[in-house]
Amino acid sequence: MSMPQPERLHLDSDAATGYPNSPLPVLVYRQVLDISNAEERADAFESMFKRHGWPPAWRYHLYDFDHFHSTAHEALGIFRGQARARLGGPNGQELMLYPGDVLVLPAGVGHASLEADDDFCMVGAYPPDQKPEIERGDPAQLAAAKARVAAVALPEDSPAGGSLAELWREDS
Repeated sequence: MSMPQPERLHLDSDAATGYPNSPLPVLVYRQVLDISNAEERADAFESMFKRHGWPPAWRYHLYDFDHFHSTAHEALGIFRGQARARLGGPNGQELMLYPGDVLVLPAGVGHASLEADDDFCMVGAYPPDQKPEIERGDPAQLAAAKARVAAVALPEDSPAGGSLAELWREDS
């Protein structure tokens, strides 16, 4: 099975709200898995993430408040329901998430659910030795958050497969 090329979303730092975001693009893979059963889809996401070096950490929904992780990159595999999400913090960009989609969020990228089905659920994963802290934008702490983001190691592989270094080229 060949992996579709992801959409790339570039989100600038937002000094007004204190969201660092990242010079690396968010990767949005659409319809990665074409499995009709939600639990089987969740299991398949967990297997795929683990196979590519991103151990699955949880199954849960997307928080309804803007937050980011300055200490970890994050993979999200949508296995049930759909949601309208915002990336980049309070002034960010909206997108729809559907079953089978995968998001790869570089450290520092704000994210929140604006509206979701009652049964919306995702698999979350992080590279080994990266522990996400839930942070909210603080303009007074933006420089420190950006420094933490810049220090997060880049994994070799995308959680959906392929070279992450190629997908996260800053000129892409």
